[in-house]
Amino acid sequence: MTNEHLITADTFRERQQSVMMEGIIDEPVEIRYTDVGSGPPLLLLHGIPTWSYLFQEMITELQDDYRVIVPDMLGYGYSDHRDRFDRSLHVQAEVVKRLMDELGLLKVHFVGHDIGGGVGLVLAVNDPDRLDTMMLANTIAYDSWPIEAMLKLGHPSWTEKPISEVQSFLESAFQDGILHDEQRKDRFVEGITAPYTEEEGRKSLVRNAAALNTNETTMLTHKLPEVQVPSLILWGTQDPWQQADFGRRLAEDLPHGSFVGFDDSGHWLPQEAPAAFAAEVKRFVQQRGSL
Repeated sequence: MTNEHLITADTFRERQQSVMMEGIIDEPVEIRYTDVGSGPPLLLLHGIPTWSYLFQEMITELQDDYRVIVPDMLGYGYSDHRDRFDRSLHVQAEVVKRLMDELGLLKVHFVGHDIGGGVGLVLAVNDPDRLDTMMLANTIAYDSWPIEAMLKLGHPSWTEKPISEVQSFLESAFQDGILHDEQRKDRFVEGITAPYTEEEGRKSLVRNAAALNTNETTMLTHKLPEVQVPSLILWGTQDPWQQADFGRRLAEDLPHGSFVGFDDSGHWLPQEAPAAFAAEVKRFVQQRGSL
């Protein structure tokens, strides 16, 4: 894809819808999401330190054939930022289920990146009936996380740092994650960091990083061989943080798992190879899905 396919964060945000969700805490929380296209439902879930804008090019690739639902996780992007809720994977999984209920969806084809993939694993173990297929890209698993940079970001002192310092930290992370096209990289980084260059968003991002807990995936490890959801593990093999060996291990541990590597991509696979990623999603859904 060329740079002209990259829309701005403001344009992306204008398309988002909003739902006030009951039952997560003792008062409603706001969840922002994109819902476009028609056909079998695909739900795409981002990781940290991103938001649903991560998938903006993939949405274009998928929306002609599928109903594509892409939420900002609780505390991320333009969803609720307040200091009033747990941001764990298990709570994020509950948010996904409640959003599905709001949209009248019994099951979805699930696509998760980074900690969004961890949410997928929680669902696959605890609520497999909500997933038709599961596709995880450069996902957290086992004890592969949190990485050192996120541990640093999660220190409470970062809530007092200037926004410019947080933005510089994030920009460095996206540079290190390997995005090859410099023009596209600059446009993407500007959009993906946008929610966190605001005061409330910056504080919320620190809270998100502080919530990362490797126990949430290690507690699932012994249950992975019981998962019956058809699963595709996709990996940018140049990822400096989530090593491809974790992905291969995950594909072996899941009874219906398979692995596809992208040797020219790193951690930010949905941005580095959106067309190829989307093609793999379509192929897998057509082969393994039942919706």
